[in-house]
Amino acid sequence: MKNIPSVGTPQSRLEGHLKVTGTAKYAGDYNPSDLLYGYVVNSTVTKGKIKSIDTSEAEKLEGVVEILTHENRPSTAWFDFQYADMDAPPGTVFKPLKDNEIRYNGQPIALVVAESFEMARLAAKKLNIEYEEDKDFYTDAFAHLEKARDPKKGLASMLKPPPPPPKGDFEKAYADSAVKIDSTFKHGTEHHNPMELFASTVIYEGDGKLKIYDKTQGTINSQMYVANVFGLKMKNVQVISPFVGGGFGSGLRPQHQLFMAVMASLHLKRNVRVTLDRAQMYMIGHRPPTLQHTKFGAGQDGRVNAIFHEAVGETSQFEDYVEIVVNWANMLYPAENTQLNHKIVPVDVYSPLDMRAPGGSTGMHAIEVTMDEIAYELNIDPVELRLINYTDVDHSSEKIYSSKELKECYLKGAKQFGWDQRTPEPRSMKRGNKLVGYGMATGMWDANRLLGRAEAILHTDGSVEIKSAVTDIGTGTFTIMTQIAADELGLPLDKVVFSYADSSMPFAPIQGGSFTTATIGPAVQAACQALNEKIYKKARSMKDSALAGTKFKEVICKDGFVVHKENPDLRVSYEEILKDNEGKVIKTKNSAMPNPLTSGKKASAVHSAVFVEVEVDEELGTIEVKRALTAVAAGRIINPKTAESQLLGGMIWGISKALHEETIVDHRLGKYMNDDLAEYHIPVHADIHDLQVLFVEEHDTFVNDLGVKGVGEIGGVGMPPAITNAIYHATGKRIYDLPIHFDKLLSL
Repeated sequence: MKNIPSVGTPQSRLEGHLKVTGTAKYAGDYNPSDLLYGYVVNSTVTKGKIKSIDTSEAEKLEGVVEILTHENRPSTAWFDFQYADMDAPPGTVFKPLKDNEIRYNGQPIALVVAESFEMARLAAKKLNIEYEEDKDFYTDAFAHLEKARDPKKGLASMLKPPPPPPKGDFEKAYADSAVKIDSTFKHGTEHHNPMELFASTVIYEGDGKLKIYDKTQGTINSQMYVANVFGLKMKNVQVISPFVGGGFGSGLRPQHQLFMAVMASLHLKRNVRVTLDRAQMYMIGHRPPTLQHTKFGAGQDGRVNAIFHEAVGETSQFEDYVEIVVNWANMLYPAENTQLNHKIVPVDVYSPLDMRAPGGSTGMHAIEVTMDEIAYELNIDPVELRLINYTDVDHSSEKIYSSKELKECYLKGAKQFGWDQRTPEPRSMKRGNKLVGYGMATGMWDANRLLGRAEAILHTDGSVEIKSAVTDIGTGTFTIMTQIAADELGLPLDKVVFSYADSSMPFAPIQGGSFTTATIGPAVQAACQALNEKIYKKARSMKDSALAGTKFKEVICKDGFVVHKENPDLRVSYEEILKDNEGKVIKTKNSAMPNPLTSGKKASAVHSAVFVEVEVDEELGTIEVKRALTAVAAGRIINPKTAESQLLGGMIWGISKALHEETIVDHRLGKYMNDDLAEYHIPVHADIHDLQVLFVEEHDTFVNDLGVKGVGEIGGVGMPPAITNAIYHATGKRIYDLPIHFDKLLSL
């Protein structure tokens, strides 16, 4: 018998063929009979009240079935508790069509339901809406910093802890520092823009039962939301989402189309689909614009002794959305004097929403650019400065890291990138008419883990099915969970089936924060180990069993047999076991969660070192990232192929954040102006050149028995500051605002 380990080997996505051939079905691809289509109508004013909605012209159109507004919507249970879903921030959850009040531009104010999508959209344009507009609104957080306040605390802070309290005497330490860096950073609004539009197809099954195909990053989260808002039994709401065409955080919270589709389906007792168009995708959350102020003090030897980091972000008028922006510096650098503050400004927009590496990609930009300024001020190599300030302790909590191979990331990354070819003086490297710059930065992200459950079932054909409600938003979860199960079960990949993304399956939290593999992986591992033991016990109890009198620790499950480790001739096949079990399946359901006695005793994180080369046209100021390398320490890598893909995607997004992405707001109107893919700039193939990923070996069984950490976010965290630092090295011009466009470099 030969069993080839799967974990740690590169495997192509098991669902890849379905995706590239167009066979994979997304939320908007299910076409039940008798399907109606809904189109959401959005407010065209930013603040005020709806005086009237005249639907008469729209109702005359053939095929229009119903028009729902705040005046005639069916009643709901309205989940009045503060948190209507797993990712809701403190505050009051927004309730579509609740009343006639307009809280932000683009707010959903009506739903047109028709026999076709096109007819619903046409009818939506026929509505005559009269507003009582309130001009006393503001959408520019930076122009209203006097309204900045500390956010409310609540359940959301479990995964988003507030800044640690001040430590030491920052003011004195900073004043006494040999080098003082005082910088201000600003970045604008960003929107997620996944390829797949948000859609929900609701199948009405009668008696309060619904089957919902939803675009979501958490099937159980959507199930909870629907059941609580509409007063349904959890078991009567089934949410399915096997394929997600990009999430990036936009699907962490149930979006408006889910509410609208369920409301219409229950009201009409029909199957209903609601799909948002691209412009409407800009009304469901965003990365908030943030202003940051850093003041770092360092000694002549480069040791940072004083850290001040303050951030002011945007939130809505009804929820306190916060990010972890300022906590990172003292987690990385061991300054004894710190002052960290994070405030929010409520403005008349919809609540911001977690976007890939929320807070981390924002905060680390300011931190790592400030560190670069210290390096140049002291004429110390930027890599050497990080090594001087290296620590194995998270000094914000004074906890030692469960593992931290960041030093190897610096050293191996620098060597492979060719950092030693850099000449240190700004504007000292040139290639034709292009100024060449090298930049580097550190990346960091939490290694979190939550509760997860999984079920393992040995079927009569000898295959094993693993079940979990977890989604796969394109990260490779389907494939790596199959790999984990195959290794634990001692079976080839083609004998394991991973069933997922169905709320009727064992519990899984939302997929985000880079904690999915570390959460569901151990649950799959536990279920498989329990199944192995259950199979063994049945084998041992069989009449005349070859394994009679043995112990579980003496055997191994391998290739469809339970085999004695020391004497392979002693074995029992699954076929024999299932036959003795009268052809019944053998199954087990198990949970996995952090050990409450030990989980808080150490700090856990993923680390990276990012190296970038840019070219800046000396006359035009245009910028190209010619090559970039990310060296990452992320524990055990289950599948190097999908993990590399995740990191490359994060690196591309980092390039996009640094040089391209920004949603422009006309604050006179309170409206996003570039709400389409033509004017919301993202990288194209011509913008992306040589990107490399280097995995640094790291062993850590403290985080979980698998030793895995997440890689979904870390790829993007260090890229913006590395690019910013490379631009400074190329041009001698320090740019603090993101994105960096060529106009900021025209005066070279």
